[in-house]
Amino acid sequence: MSRFALHGYFRSSASFRVRIALNLKGIAYDQVPVHLVREGGEQLQAAYRAINPDSLVPSLTCGDGSVLTQSLAIIEYLEECFPTPPLLPASPLDRAFVRSVALQVASEIHPLDNLRVLKYLKGTLGVSDEQKDAWYRHWIDLGFASLEAKLVSDRRVGGYVYGDVPTLADLCLVPQVWNARRFSIPLANYPTVVRIADHAMRHDAFAAAEPGKQPDANT
Repeated sequence: MSRFALHGYFRSSASFRVRIALNLKGIAYDQVPVHLVREGGEQLQAAYRAINPDSLVPSLTCGDGSVLTQSLAIIEYLEECFPTPPLLPASPLDRAFVRSVALQVASEIHPLDNLRVLKYLKGTLGVSDEQKDAWYRHWIDLGFASLEAKLVSDRRVGGYVYGDVPTLADLCLVPQVWNARRFSIPLANYPTVVRIADHAMRHDAFAAAEPGKQPDANT
């Protein structure tokens, strides 16, 4: 058994981020699928609530029994314990830039289009599928337009968000682009965002973390 076990869902953006980080750092881990839809959502059942009372994925359990939650906190923990290869630049100013992109995705875009929000819109507020899809597109377009403007004008952007090595920013950007494509959102207005995401997905660590390649895919 590996030192770490990742409780996640193959289509979860947050789980996707952590899989990329583990792969980049060459950390062995076991996957424990938590199906977010089946039987009303396994994340809501008592067995998983005992691991993570937030009923969210991912959770990372460690060999000593510790449980880590929240994808960015998990990734920062991995960065501190396994600093090579680094997921943050050396200078404080550049670290702030990378974190700003990561947080824009993880805090401003992703939460508004998360599964539990979409379920609430449709199941509790009774919006139509068309209205739900319009909600999703609105927040993706708003966030990606801002990201595009930021990335296209910053000299630090290279093949990845920061230069030519993957960082925390790419770990957040790639899953959000994957999800936007899953919902058939046109991305022609965001060529820099798309270019970076496509470039990253050619990296083995990103490609291996792709949702369709996970053991619980299509279950």
